[in-house]
Amino acid sequence: MFPFIPTFVLAEVITIPPPNLGKRYITQAQEIRALPGQLNEIPVLNSNSPEVVKGEGILLSTFPQTAKKFPNAHLNVPISGEFEFFSHHIARPINKQQTLYQGVLVYNPSPQPVTLNILQGISYVTSPDAPFVELPPLVEDPQGRVFSGPGSRMAGDILRGRNQLSFPEQIIIPPQQTQMLFSLPIPTASARSTLLRLQSNSPVYLANLVRFNSPMNSPMIPNIPRLPLSPFFPPQIPALAQWWDFLNTGKLAEPRDVIPTFGDNVYTGEKVYGRVAGVSVGSQWTGTVVDRPGMNYLTIPDRGSAFSYPLSTVSTATLGTQQVQSAPLLARYPDTALRAHGNYGVRYSLILPLYNSTRQSQTVSLSIQTPFKQNVASNRLTFIEPPQGQIFFRGTVRLSYVDDFGQNQQRYFHLVQRQGQQGEGLVSLNLPAGGSRAVGVELIYPPDATPPQVLTVKTLD
Repeated sequence: MFPFIPTFVLAEVITIPPPNLGKRYITQAQEIRALPGQLNEIPVLNSNSPEVVKGEGILLSTFPQTAKKFPNAHLNVPISGEFEFFSHHIARPINKQQTLYQGVLVYNPSPQPVTLNILQGISYVTSPDAPFVELPPLVEDPQGRVFSGPGSRMAGDILRGRNQLSFPEQIIIPPQQTQMLFSLPIPTASARSTLLRLQSNSPVYLANLVRFNSPMNSPMIPNIPRLPLSPFFPPQIPALAQWWDFLNTGKLAEPRDVIPTFGDNVYTGEKVYGRVAGVSVGSQWTGTVVDRPGMNYLTIPDRGSAFSYPLSTVSTATLGTQQVQSAPLLARYPDTALRAHGNYGVRYSLILPLYNSTRQSQTVSLSIQTPFKQNVASNRLTFIEPPQGQIFFRGTVRLSYVDDFGQNQQRYFHLVQRQGQQGEGLVSLNLPAGGSRAVGVELIYPPDATPPQVLTVKTLD
């Protein structure tokens, strides 16, 4: 019915569902434009593979391979200056009585002390921090109390500039020594989403590991067997020495995720993107959305018309723009994603200098939408009504603008969108004839979202 829409996958096969009784497809004829701007060059330790962790292992290590029992688990990439750490993993241990701990080690290879500043840090688990709850498609959230899942809450807090006190402001790492950046539990059947903004004054190596808690030695009494574990002798959090030993002797976490498909030709079959484990390049996409490069305004569409800009495009879902926004990888494991598909944790910071070129007052609406994926047509978007299937986007968007009364506004909206969901207007702005008004749009692309979405500008009838 829609031959222009190819099927592809993001870690799993995603296809357009067949029409169901009471549902109808909507084709929205409009222009789709490549998103102006680009990613910065800040490195990101990007840990999302394997997403589901069932046992102990190394998730991501930039340490050298020297003196390691399993050299293939280490990427040998020193990091310095400003960088970020992103991770999203789900704990499903075979023994549900055991708790997996996520630990991040930082090593200073130099003969001088290194200062590591934690500029911002947020980490949440599904339970008890951020359970998945059913929410309306659009909720204005001025206080930051609306979220569903750890990725949604983490991204919203990072966007608001919040910082958890559990992370220190600064760590001093002695010469050729190792320190723990953090060691946190991932309760069974929970996900943990973490994003840290960091700055180091000298190169360091980092490793992201998962280990089970260690049984505390119960007292030994002559002629009496060792006592079983009890509330009086609970398991212990792994100590720094245990983490260090595991770094040197451990192997990559298993089971591994699905191996990605090489090449971008969607027409040869289904595309498997895989999940990311490596060092990506780009923590923020910054752009001023204008008519053409060199101009300083964005002419609003004709009355009743719209145009859109894709967000977080991947190679087989550019919506006809042929623009791939996925961050490149400086280093990766051979069985993981070739790029940072989905740009999880990446900040999108956009300015739209709207301009009304007509001789009449116009009302302009801005919205985020989740159309069906396709890679060919740049003149239409396809939706379904009512929306169905899995949730493709669950996160917060911030809009900044001057309202009709000359007051600065900064508004936060939490969105929940399924595949093919048109999305509601976030804000409507009145522009007089020949008038202009700039709007800022910001979001942290949340873990567990499925790209792409679009930012749509529409002039109302």
